[in-house]
Amino acid sequence: MKVTFLGTRGYIKIRSDRHRLHTALLLEHDGVRVMVDAGEDWLGKLDDVSPDYLVLTHAHPDHAWGLKHGAPCPVYATRETWEIIKAYPISKRHTITPRRRVRVGSLHVRAHAVAHSTRAPAVALHVSNGRSALCYAPDVVFIEDRGDALSGTDLYVGDGATIQRSMVRRSGDALIGHAPVRTQLTWCQKEGVPRALFTHCGTEVVSAEETQVAAQIASLGKERGVRAGIAYDGMSFKLNPR
Repeated sequence: MKVTFLGTRGYIKIRSDRHRLHTALLLEHDGVRVMVDAGEDWLGKLDDVSPDYLVLTHAHPDHAWGLKHGAPCPVYATRETWEIIKAYPISKRHTITPRRRVRVGSLHVRAHAVAHSTRAPAVALHVSNGRSALCYAPDVVFIEDRGDALSGTDLYVGDGATIQRSMVRRSGDALIGHAPVRTQLTWCQKEGVPRALFTHCGTEVVSAEETQVAAQIASLGKERGVRAGIAYDGMSFKLNPR
């Protein structure tokens, strides 16, 4: 499975050469191209990517607003996400249900509910080609069934909004916001995930000197036995089984 980070910038104003476009991922296997998320930076640009399928994690502007004028392919999303973007002119709609595996082209995708937003409920995605697997959680406070979501994964792709400072807060009885990289690396340690990369980068990452931030995240990972780094726009590699 080939993994390409099309965009790695969170919903922030600042940009850099390495983090220019809203967070989006491209997964390729057996000639099939699956794009995950399409924020407003991608409006009018989807034909350049030419995805065969599109999967949405949630309906926030930096994840779904690129579909305001429609989609060039079938789109998969949860019932809650479809309700929020019901006015979008998307003809080929498929509903994904958390914890139920669905085949998207040549890949198997399983959604897992996460705490992040009460207005736009989000999911993490466990994606496998039968040999290698990753968990994609670009916006997350916690994953409700973390053990299942991370089981057998070779790579965790997580939320890079903040490195050590918590951005978690309460909205009524719910927790919303973003878990720091430090906390997510501890999840990887506990679930035996060997490698982690962080996307959806926040101001702390995008505005900083890159080598220093990369060293900090690598050090946090090393303390937990996880190979950790920052993803950047255009980063591409073949995901092999551990």
